[in-house]
Amino acid sequence: MKLNTIISCAALAACALVNPIHVFAAVSAEEAQQLKSTLTPLGGERAGNKDGTIPPWSGGELKAPAGYKPDQRRPDPFASEKPLYSITAQNIEQYADKLTDGQKAMLKRYPSYRMDVYPTHRTAVAPQFVYDNTFKNATNAKLVDGTDYQIPSGAFGGTPFPIPKSGLEVMWNHLLRYQGTATRTINGQTWMVTADGKKVMAVQGRQDIKMPYYDPKGSAENFDGTYWLTRVVSDGPPIRAGEAIVGQVHVDDTKTRTWVYLTGQRRVRKLPNPNGDTPTPQSAGLMSFDEVSVFGGGPGLFDWKLVGKKEILIPYNSYKMLQPDTAEALMAGSHLNPDAVRWELHRVWVVDAQLKSGKRHTSPKSRYYIDEDSWLAVLADRWDTNGQLWKTLFGLSVTYPEMELTEHVTYGFYDLVTGAWYAGPYVNKSAPAIGLQPVAEMKSETFTPDAMIGDQLR
Repeated sequence: MKLNTIISCAALAACALVNPIHVFAAVSAEEAQQLKSTLTPLGGERAGNKDGTIPPWSGGELKAPAGYKPDQRRPDPFASEKPLYSITAQNIEQYADKLTDGQKAMLKRYPSYRMDVYPTHRTAVAPQFVYDNTFKNATNAKLVDGTDYQIPSGAFGGTPFPIPKSGLEVMWNHLLRYQGTATRTINGQTWMVTADGKKVMAVQGRQDIKMPYYDPKGSAENFDGTYWLTRVVSDGPPIRAGEAIVGQVHVDDTKTRTWVYLTGQRRVRKLPNPNGDTPTPQSAGLMSFDEVSVFGGGPGLFDWKLVGKKEILIPYNSYKMLQPDTAEALMAGSHLNPDAVRWELHRVWVVDAQLKSGKRHTSPKSRYYIDEDSWLAVLADRWDTNGQLWKTLFGLSVTYPEMELTEHVTYGFYDLVTGAWYAGPYVNKSAPAIGLQPVAEMKSETFTPDAMIGDQLR
C-alpha cells in the first residue's frame, strides 16, 4: 500500500509538471466575517476616512422618489447641493494627489475643462440576496486555470471576491458586478465628437441585458460560465437603422459568442474575435470591446497588478446627466459639459494592466480605478505602443434605489492624441428612457442569432 501511494503521488506530480493546475484559494471563514463588521456586504470599508471627507457607508442612503414611476424622468436627489470647490488648470497642483493622469492631462489641455467637486454620498446598494451570495462567495470562490487565463470558480449571484488579494480578482468583481437580472435601456444614443468639435451620432437604439450569473433559480453548481447576455437593436441614424448585435459573454473568452446583423447584407455574421482591441459594432466601431463600461470582456490579454487603494475624485451620483432634454446639451466642444458632471471623493482600488508577452493590443499598458462600494470601473488611463498617454476613459454612474443597483448611465473616452472623444448611451431623448428599466421576464432564447434573424426579417 505504501508503494502504491508513492507511485500514485509520483504520477500526480508528473501530471502537474506537464499540465499545472493553479488554484488561488478563497479567504478564511474568519476573514469573511469582516463583511458583517468592518466591511460592507460587498467588501468596501464601512468607515469613512479620518478627514471626514468620505462618510461611513450606511446601507445606501437613497430611497425611490415618492410616487416615482418608470415612465417619469429620474430626478436629481442632490440638485440643491453646491460644489465644494472646482478644479481647473489654474489650481491643478493643489489637488494633484486626488487626480488620475488622464484628468490632469484633460485639465492642462483644455482651458474649458473643469471638475466641480460635491459632497460625497455613498449611495451604492444591492439586494439582500446579492449580499448573502457575496458572503458565500468569499469562502467558496477561487481563481482556477481557464483556457488562457484564470477564471472564477465556485462563485454565483454576488461579488466573487469581496476581499480581493489580486488585481485579477478586482477586475472579475467589476465584470461580475450586479447589474440587475434583466434590464432594458431604450432610445440610448452614442455620439462621437471630432477633434474640430463636430458632433456625430454613432448609434441610437435599445439594449437588453440579462445576467444568468444572477438568475434567482441558479446556483454555483449549475452555472455554465455565461454571465452576461446582451442585445442591441439600432433604429438610427438612418445609415445604421435595423442593425443588431447579440452577445453571449462567458468567463472563458474562447466560449464567448457574438453575432451581428447588417441590413445591407441581410445576413447574420458571427464575429471572430469579440474581445480586446477589436472595435465593437455597438459603438459603430469607435470603441473597442474591452472599453465597454470602462472595461469589458475577458481579462486574458493582460497581467494584472493590484496597486492598492487610494482616495481620488471620480464621477459619481451622475443624476445631472439625466436632466437635459437632449444629448447635445451634454456635449461641450472637446469634452462633456462640466455643468453636467458631478465629481466626488471616493476610495477606489487601483489596478495596473500590462500586456502579456506574445500578445498584441493597441494599448499595452492601462490603469483602472474601481469604486470600492459598487465594484464599477469608474476611470481608466491607457497608453499606446509608444508609451504615450493615449486615452482616458470614464464611467458615470447613478443608483437606482427602487432596483437596488448602481450602474453606469453613460461611459466613454477622450482621445488625448487626436482630440476626438466618444460617449454613450445618452438617454435624454424621452422621459421614459431615463436610465435602466427592469424587465420582469427576458428569455435566454432572445439572445441568439436565430431570434435576431426572426426579428430583423419581419
